[in-house]
Amino acid sequence: MPAPAGAPPTALYRAYRGLMGAALPLAYPSLARKLRRAGVAEDRIRERRGEASAERPQGPLVWFHAASVGESLSVLTLISRMGDRMPRLNFLITSGTVTSAELIGRRLPPRTQHQFAPLDAPGPVSRFLAHWRPSAAVFVESELWPVMLAETRATGARLALLNARLSPKSVRGWSKWPETARFVLDGFSVMISQNRTASDHLLTMGADPARVQTGSNLKSTSAPLPVDADTLARLGQALGGRPLWVASSTHPGEEEVVLAAQNILKGARPDLCVILVPRHPERGDAVETLVLSAGLSLARRSRGEWPDETTEVYLADTLGETGTWYAAAPIVFLGGSLRPIGGHNPFEPAQAGAAVLTGPHVTNFGESFDPLIALGGAERVEDATGLARVVDRLLDDPDRLVAMRSAARQFAAGRAAALDGVIDTLVAALGLEDAR
Repeated sequence: MPAPAGAPPTALYRAYRGLMGAALPLAYPSLARKLRRAGVAEDRIRERRGEASAERPQGPLVWFHAASVGESLSVLTLISRMGDRMPRLNFLITSGTVTSAELIGRRLPPRTQHQFAPLDAPGPVSRFLAHWRPSAAVFVESELWPVMLAETRATGARLALLNARLSPKSVRGWSKWPETARFVLDGFSVMISQNRTASDHLLTMGADPARVQTGSNLKSTSAPLPVDADTLARLGQALGGRPLWVASSTHPGEEEVVLAAQNILKGARPDLCVILVPRHPERGDAVETLVLSAGLSLARRSRGEWPDETTEVYLADTLGETGTWYAAAPIVFLGGSLRPIGGHNPFEPAQAGAAVLTGPHVTNFGESFDPLIALGGAERVEDATGLARVVDRLLDDPDRLVAMRSAARQFAAGRAAALDGVIDTLVAALGLEDAR
């Protein structure tokens, strides 16, 4: 079934397309150097030019494109379930960051491959599409790359925008060019938003109301994070029954708050340990300096160290182990929320049965945190004093902690059923019924 015709290309789009083509000889070498420094192999670097490093499988293929780690991982469960229901389908995930490539590579569902996304210029996109020939394409969250969208639509493939989320700033920018915004959005057969606000943003930009559906955050339907049983057991032995909490996905300016809270807490709880998980593990050296400056002792995961009876901070500066840390601790503070970053996914600690603490800045997950807090599975804190107060209160009241953890599990379980509805919508809108 062909893609909808949509609005015609605008002069602004044609200018953008030409500019991106002209800029490619300058942009690609710089990007390639960055990927080489990160240890990416040359054949995989060339994926950014649209040159595939893997063969296309036989049969229909659905392409999912996401920006980075959170967006990419959020679709893995959907792909796995979709693949179970439709055994003739193959899948391709593209993303733009080295971290996302590493994590996705460890968790690929059956019949699924990963590539780095082509740069949004005519040459790379054309080479990519000529090789992979997607039957349909799903763009996740806010990935509105004009050339990629227009060229894919021109092949006859149908497009979907999934888990749509656009910032007010982005909406204001697109709204200055309404005809081009309409041209871009008209490429989608369906746009499934995270919440009512995101739907309103799409409509403001000129989206066809008949193609916009208000859904829920796709991350709420993801499978639980993996847990390494051996690491979990070894950590338990190293801690020897000491009380424990986790501060996860922290950003610059937030570690200082966490460490100040830990210093407050150790006055009454000298045996308390915090697992500190920076959002970006490559910041490990900088975070270690902060820990030592705060006068706290630490062990560092990236050096293969384990906490002992004197360790006050276990710096978990590695990738792919967050699920294990959530399984180890009854209380998780989620970063990205004490600064105006927008917060991070509360479903992951909730699925692990942890009581969830968050700062006030959770605009990216407001539709999730509000009901989770109302149910009693999460609580907001404002600063180091408030964070220390809540952690101390929960550790001092086991019944309250058990109730909060139970509410978090209940909330996470209640959201997982939405996934089948999303798959039904995508199959119908993308014309994939024959692939069952």
